[in-house]
Amino acid sequence: MGKGCTTATKYFLFLFNLIFFLSGVVIMGFGLWLLLDNQSFLVVLNNFQAVKIGCFILIGVGAFSMVLGFLGCLGAIYEIRCLLGLYFTCLLLILLAQIAAGVLIYYQKDVLNEEMSKIVAKVLDNYRGGNSTTEQAWDFIQRNMECCGWTSHQDWNGNMVIVNSSQLLFPCSCQNVSISSGNVSDSGFCEAATPDWPIYDVGCAASVESWLLTNIGVVLGICLGVALIELLGMILSICLCRNLGKEDYTKVPKY
Repeated sequence: MGKGCTTATKYFLFLFNLIFFLSGVVIMGFGLWLLLDNQSFLVVLNNFQAVKIGCFILIGVGAFSMVLGFLGCLGAIYEIRCLLGLYFTCLLLILLAQIAAGVLIYYQKDVLNEEMSKIVAKVLDNYRGGNSTTEQAWDFIQRNMECCGWTSHQDWNGNMVIVNSSQLLFPCSCQNVSISSGNVSDSGFCEAATPDWPIYDVGCAASVESWLLTNIGVVLGICLGVALIELLGMILSICLCRNLGKEDYTKVPKY
């Protein structure tokens, strides 16, 4: 490879690692948002440790990507072969880990759905309309996704407030605004005029599945794009590493 091609590869790799570093910032920010946002679905699943672990993994992956991007930039600009080799190895491990995680999630989806149902059922049974963080999050989900319960509105049949009340109560966040009359409340319980609640018929599990099916092309596109970017980074790093001479550590700036 000529000197011009080596120089071009070096700066392309630097640009790639700059993008990789910024991607790490985005991933870490997304993990922190899921963990700290009071209206995210994670609040409802606060007893589902696997989801919290997933958020911490996102934060860790983001931080690791930032460090890896920095090392890649350093290795590319100052032509340090050991850093480029380390960078290639880490990218390969990340790609393999992503493939393994995708396969694991695919084969464990039934188990995840079952665990999700159990946790949401517990949330609905303990719902009191007191505007706790968990209750606000579930009201937000039902109101914005226009759904009721997890599998159906019958998931609310175990709620003790509804069972023990002499009134025909139903969760206000389930209320179908298109068939309701009067003021619509965002949380707590509302009183129905008849035993047929004026609510959304679909469960939130179906709404989530519908959203995923609608956006599956975007999700797959993002995953494929990330994989291709990682492959590009591996190719650039190994090409640059192969065409460098003996390491000259005097190029590394001293502070």
